Amino acid sequence: MKNNFSELTTEQRNPASANIDKCTTFEMLKIMNDEDKKVALAVEKVLPEISKAVDIIAEKISNGGRLFYIGAGTSGRLGVLDASECPPTFGTNPELVQGIIAGGNAALISAVEGAEDSLSASEKDLAEKKFNASDILVGIAASGRTPYVLSGIEYAKKIGAKTIGVSCVENSELAKISDVAINPVTGPEVITGSTRLKAGTATKMVLNMLTTGAMIKIGKVYGNLMVDVCATNEKLRDRARRIVMTATGCTEDAAINALEKFGGRAKDAIKFLELENKIQDER
Repeated sequence: MKNNFSELTTEQRNPASANIDKCTTFEMLKIMNDEDKKVALAVEKVLPEISKAVDIIAEKISNGGRLFYIGAGTSGRLGVLDASECPPTFGTNPELVQGIIAGGNAALISAVEGAEDSLSASEKDLAEKKFNASDILVGIAASGRTPYVLSGIEYAKKIGAKTIGVSCVENSELAKISDVAINPVTGPEVITGSTRLKAGTATKMVLNMLTTGAMIKIGKVYGNLMVDVCATNEKLRDRARRIVMTATGCTEDAAINALEKFGGRAKDAIKFLELENKIQDER
Protein backbone atom coordinates (compact mmCIF):
# COMPACT_ATOMS: atom_id res chain seq x y z
CA MET A 1 0.00 0.00 0.00
CA LYS A 2 1.40 3.37 -0.99
CA ASN A 3 1.33 5.84 1.87
CA ASN A 4 0.26 9.21 0.45
CA PHE A 5 0.71 11.01 3.75
CA SER A 6 0.29 14.38 2.06
CA GLU A 7 -3.41 13.56 1.61
CA LEU A 8 -4.03 13.20 5.35
CA THR A 9 -5.74 16.11 7.11
CA THR A 10 -3.18 15.86 9.92
CA GLU A 11 -0.45 16.61 7.36
CA GLN A 12 -2.10 19.68 5.82
CA ARG A 13 -0.93 23.24 6.49
CA ASN A 14 -3.12 25.10 8.94
CA PRO A 15 -4.00 28.58 7.60
CA ALA A 16 -4.60 29.83 11.15
CA SER A 17 -0.93 29.33 12.00
CA ALA A 18 0.65 30.12 8.64
CA ASN A 19 2.55 33.10 10.12
CA ILE A 20 3.02 31.79 13.64
CA ASP A 21 6.77 32.36 13.47
CA LYS A 22 6.15 36.11 13.16
CA CYS A 23 3.67 36.35 16.05
CA THR A 24 4.23 37.69 19.52
CA THR A 25 4.44 35.04 22.22
CA PHE A 26 0.89 35.74 23.34
CA GLU A 27 -0.46 35.60 19.78
CA MET A 28 1.37 32.32 19.19
CA LEU A 29 -0.17 30.75 22.30
CA LYS A 30 -3.60 32.14 21.46
CA ILE A 31 -3.47 30.36 18.10
CA MET A 32 -2.52 27.11 19.81
CA ASN A 33 -5.26 27.51 22.39
CA ASP A 34 -7.88 28.26 19.75
CA GLU A 35 -6.90 25.09 17.88
CA ASP A 36 -6.93 23.02 21.09
CA LYS A 37 -10.51 24.13 21.73
CA LYS A 38 -11.52 22.11 18.67
CA VAL A 39 -10.23 18.85 20.12
CA ALA A 40 -13.01 18.22 22.64
CA LEU A 41 -15.61 18.83 19.93
CA ALA A 42 -13.90 16.29 17.67
CA VAL A 43 -13.98 13.74 20.50
CA GLU A 44 -17.64 14.53 21.21
CA LYS A 45 -18.55 13.47 17.67
CA VAL A 46 -17.20 9.96 18.26
CA LEU A 47 -18.76 9.33 21.69
CA PRO A 48 -21.03 6.58 20.26
CA GLU A 49 -17.98 4.64 19.08
CA ILE A 50 -16.13 5.25 22.36
CA SER A 51 -19.20 3.96 24.20
CA LYS A 52 -19.15 0.71 22.19
CA ALA A 53 -15.47 0.29 22.92
CA VAL A 54 -15.92 0.85 26.67
CA ASP A 55 -18.65 -1.79 26.81
CA ILE A 56 -16.45 -4.31 25.00
CA ILE A 57 -13.46 -3.59 27.24
CA ALA A 58 -15.52 -3.87 30.43
CA GLU A 59 -17.04 -7.15 29.26
CA LYS A 60 -13.65 -8.62 28.33
CA ILE A 61 -12.03 -7.57 31.60
CA SER A 62 -14.97 -8.92 33.61
CA ASN A 63 -14.41 -12.28 31.96
CA GLY A 64 -10.68 -12.48 32.67
CA GLY A 65 -9.35 -10.69 29.60
CA ARG A 66 -6.71 -7.98 29.45
CA LEU A 67 -6.56 -4.65 27.64
CA PHE A 68 -3.54 -3.89 25.45
CA TYR A 69 -2.61 -0.65 23.72
CA ILE A 70 -0.22 -0.77 20.79
CA GLY A 71 1.31 2.17 18.97
CA ALA A 72 4.47 3.91 17.77
CA GLY A 73 6.00 7.24 18.74
CA THR A 74 3.61 9.63 20.48
CA SER A 75 0.72 7.18 20.05
CA GLY A 76 2.68 4.39 21.70
CA ARG A 77 3.81 6.62 24.56
CA LEU A 78 0.22 7.71 25.24
CA GLY A 79 -0.86 4.08 25.41
CA VAL A 80 1.91 3.22 27.85
CA LEU A 81 1.05 6.29 29.93
CA ASP A 82 -2.62 5.40 30.21
CA ALA A 83 -1.82 1.79 31.08
CA SER A 84 0.70 2.81 33.74
CA GLU A 85 -1.86 5.02 35.48
CA CYS A 86 -4.42 2.24 36.01
CA PRO A 87 -2.73 0.40 38.94
CA PRO A 88 -2.36 3.47 41.21
CA THR A 89 -5.75 4.92 40.26
CA PHE A 90 -7.88 1.79 40.23
CA GLY A 91 -5.81 -0.76 42.17
CA THR A 92 -5.51 -3.04 39.14
CA ASN A 93 -2.86 -5.67 38.55
CA PRO A 94 -0.20 -4.20 36.22
CA GLU A 95 -0.93 -7.10 33.85
CA LEU A 96 -4.55 -6.02 33.34
CA VAL A 97 -3.87 -2.95 31.17
CA GLN A 98 -0.61 -2.90 29.23
CA GLY A 99 0.97 -0.58 26.69
CA ILE A 100 3.23 -1.81 23.89
CA ILE A 101 5.33 0.66 21.92
CA ALA A 102 7.23 0.02 18.71
CA GLY A 103 10.92 -0.20 19.54
CA GLY A 104 10.36 -1.26 23.15
CA ASN A 105 11.06 0.73 26.30
CA ALA A 106 13.89 2.67 24.66
CA ALA A 107 11.28 4.32 22.42
CA LEU A 108 9.61 5.88 25.47
CA ILE A 109 12.37 8.48 25.77
CA SER A 110 13.90 8.64 22.30
CA ALA A 111 12.95 7.81 18.72
CA VAL A 112 13.76 4.30 17.52
CA GLU A 113 14.21 4.78 13.80
CA GLY A 114 12.19 2.50 11.55
CA ALA A 115 10.40 0.66 14.39
CA GLU A 116 6.97 1.82 13.29
CA ASP A 117 7.49 0.48 9.76
CA SER A 118 7.96 -3.15 10.85
CA LEU A 119 5.25 -5.57 9.77
CA SER A 120 6.47 -8.40 12.00
CA ALA A 121 7.57 -6.79 15.28
CA SER A 122 4.07 -6.21 16.64
CA GLU A 123 3.12 -9.89 16.32
CA LYS A 124 6.30 -10.83 18.14
CA ASP A 125 5.66 -8.21 20.86
CA LEU A 126 2.08 -9.41 21.37
CA ALA A 127 3.09 -13.07 21.40
CA GLU A 128 5.66 -12.32 24.12
CA LYS A 129 2.80 -10.95 26.25
CA LYS A 130 0.82 -14.16 25.58
CA PHE A 131 -1.89 -12.07 23.96
CA ASN A 132 -4.90 -14.30 23.23
CA ALA A 133 -8.51 -14.32 22.08
CA SER A 134 -9.86 -13.37 25.51
CA ASP A 135 -7.88 -10.10 25.42
CA ILE A 136 -8.64 -6.89 23.56
CA LEU A 137 -6.26 -4.78 21.48
CA VAL A 138 -6.48 -1.02 20.96
CA GLY A 139 -4.35 0.12 18.04
CA ILE A 140 -3.34 3.78 18.18
CA ALA A 141 -2.09 5.67 15.12
CA ALA A 142 -2.85 9.32 14.41
CA SER A 143 -2.47 8.70 10.67
CA GLY A 144 -4.29 5.36 10.80
CA ARG A 145 -1.56 3.91 8.60
CA THR A 146 1.32 2.86 10.87
CA PRO A 147 2.46 -0.61 9.68
CA TYR A 148 3.44 -1.75 13.18
CA VAL A 149 -0.08 -1.00 14.44
CA LEU A 150 -1.92 -2.36 11.40
CA SER A 151 -0.07 -5.66 11.54
CA GLY A 152 -0.74 -5.90 15.28
CA ILE A 153 -4.46 -5.47 14.70
CA GLU A 154 -4.38 -8.05 11.91
CA TYR A 155 -2.65 -10.52 14.23
CA ALA A 156 -5.24 -9.90 16.97
CA LYS A 157 -8.07 -10.52 14.52
CA LYS A 158 -6.40 -13.68 13.24
CA ILE A 159 -6.41 -15.23 16.71
CA GLY A 160 -9.99 -14.13 17.39
CA ALA A 161 -9.46 -11.14 19.70
CA LYS A 162 -11.59 -8.00 19.62
CA THR A 163 -9.93 -4.90 18.19
CA ILE A 164 -10.37 -1.14 18.52
CA GLY A 165 -8.67 1.42 16.30
CA VAL A 166 -7.95 5.00 17.37
CA SER A 167 -6.87 7.43 14.65
CA CYS A 168 -7.37 11.11 13.89
CA VAL A 169 -8.28 11.05 10.21
CA GLU A 170 -11.33 9.95 8.26
CA ASN A 171 -11.59 6.55 6.56
CA SER A 172 -8.21 5.34 7.81
CA GLU A 173 -6.75 1.93 7.07
CA LEU A 174 -6.84 1.25 10.81
CA ALA A 175 -10.56 2.05 10.94
CA LYS A 176 -11.28 -0.36 8.08
CA ILE A 177 -9.77 -3.37 9.84
CA SER A 178 -10.85 -2.69 13.45
CA ASP A 179 -14.02 -4.02 15.09
CA VAL A 180 -14.65 -0.56 16.53
CA ALA A 181 -13.17 2.54 14.88
CA ILE A 182 -12.73 5.72 16.92
CA ASN A 183 -11.74 8.61 14.66
CA PRO A 184 -11.77 12.08 16.23
CA VAL A 185 -10.82 14.17 13.20
CA THR A 186 -8.68 16.99 14.59
CA GLY A 187 -7.58 18.58 11.30
CA PRO A 188 -4.31 20.32 10.44
CA GLU A 189 -1.86 20.90 13.27
CA VAL A 190 -0.51 24.29 14.36
CA ILE A 191 2.92 23.04 13.32
CA THR A 192 2.36 21.08 10.11
CA GLY A 193 2.37 17.34 10.73
CA SER A 194 3.18 17.58 14.46
CA THR A 195 0.53 15.12 15.60
CA ARG A 196 1.77 15.20 19.18
CA LEU A 197 -0.37 18.36 19.40
CA LYS A 198 -4.12 18.20 18.62
CA ALA A 199 -4.09 14.56 17.53
CA GLY A 200 -2.12 13.62 20.65
CA THR A 201 -4.52 15.54 22.87
CA ALA A 202 -7.54 13.87 21.27
CA THR A 203 -5.91 10.46 21.67
CA LYS A 204 -5.22 11.12 25.34
CA MET A 205 -8.86 12.12 25.87
CA VAL A 206 -10.11 8.96 24.17
CA LEU A 207 -7.81 6.69 26.17
CA ASN A 208 -8.90 8.43 29.38
CA MET A 209 -12.48 7.52 28.51
CA LEU A 210 -11.70 3.92 27.56
CA THR A 211 -10.05 2.94 30.82
CA THR A 212 -12.02 5.22 33.15
CA GLY A 213 -15.32 4.15 31.61
CA ALA A 214 -14.42 0.47 31.80
CA MET A 215 -13.20 0.75 35.40
CA ILE A 216 -16.43 2.49 36.44
CA LYS A 217 -18.46 -0.29 34.82
CA ILE A 218 -16.58 -3.07 36.63
CA GLY A 219 -17.04 -1.43 40.04
CA LYS A 220 -13.77 0.39 40.60
CA VAL A 221 -15.57 3.64 41.41
CA TYR A 222 -18.14 4.40 44.15
CA GLY A 223 -20.17 7.46 43.20
CA ASN A 224 -17.32 9.44 41.72
CA LEU A 225 -14.77 8.24 44.30
CA MET A 226 -11.76 6.14 43.28
CA VAL A 227 -12.28 3.63 46.06
CA ASP A 228 -9.62 1.23 44.76
CA VAL A 229 -6.86 3.86 44.84
CA CYS A 230 -3.50 2.43 45.92
CA ALA A 231 -2.34 4.61 48.81
CA THR A 232 1.39 4.41 48.14
CA ASN A 233 2.44 7.93 49.22
CA GLU A 234 1.26 10.63 51.63
CA LYS A 235 -0.86 12.41 49.03
CA LEU A 236 -2.68 9.19 48.17
CA ARG A 237 -3.00 8.18 51.84
CA ASP A 238 -4.65 11.53 52.50
CA ARG A 239 -6.92 10.97 49.49
CA ALA A 240 -7.87 7.51 50.77
CA ARG A 241 -8.79 9.00 54.15
CA ARG A 242 -10.97 11.63 52.52
CA ILE A 243 -12.61 9.01 50.28
CA VAL A 244 -13.51 6.83 53.25
CA MET A 245 -14.84 9.83 55.22
CA THR A 246 -16.93 11.04 52.26
CA ALA A 247 -18.36 7.60 51.51
CA THR A 248 -19.28 6.72 55.10
CA GLY A 249 -19.60 10.02 56.94
CA CYS A 250 -17.11 8.79 59.55
CA THR A 251 -14.55 10.84 61.48
CA GLU A 252 -10.96 11.15 60.33
CA ASP A 253 -9.77 8.95 63.20
CA ALA A 254 -12.25 6.25 62.25
CA ALA A 255 -11.11 6.42 58.62
CA ILE A 256 -7.45 6.16 59.64
CA ASN A 257 -8.14 3.18 61.88
CA ALA A 258 -10.18 1.37 59.23
CA LEU A 259 -7.53 1.97 56.57
CA GLU A 260 -4.82 0.66 58.88
CA LYS A 261 -6.93 -2.41 59.56
CA PHE A 262 -7.18 -3.16 55.83
CA GLY A 263 -3.71 -2.22 54.65
CA GLY A 264 -4.75 1.14 53.18
CA ARG A 265 -7.48 -0.35 50.96
CA ALA A 266 -10.22 2.27 50.86
CA LYS A 267 -12.92 -0.01 49.44
CA ASP A 268 -12.47 -2.57 52.23
CA ALA A 269 -12.40 0.19 54.85
CA ILE A 270 -15.67 1.59 53.48
CA LYS A 271 -17.35 -1.83 53.52
CA PHE A 272 -16.19 -2.39 57.11
CA LEU A 273 -17.45 0.98 58.33
CA GLU A 274 -20.76 0.63 56.48
CA LEU A 275 -21.26 -2.77 58.11
CA GLU A 276 -20.46 -1.29 61.52
CA ASN A 277 -22.95 1.49 60.92
CA LYS A 278 -25.62 -1.01 59.87
CA ILE A 279 -25.06 -3.13 62.97
CA GLN A 280 -25.33 -0.05 65.20
CA ASP A 281 -28.49 1.10 63.45
CA GLU A 282 -30.10 -2.30 64.05
CA ARG A 283 -29.41 -2.19 67.80
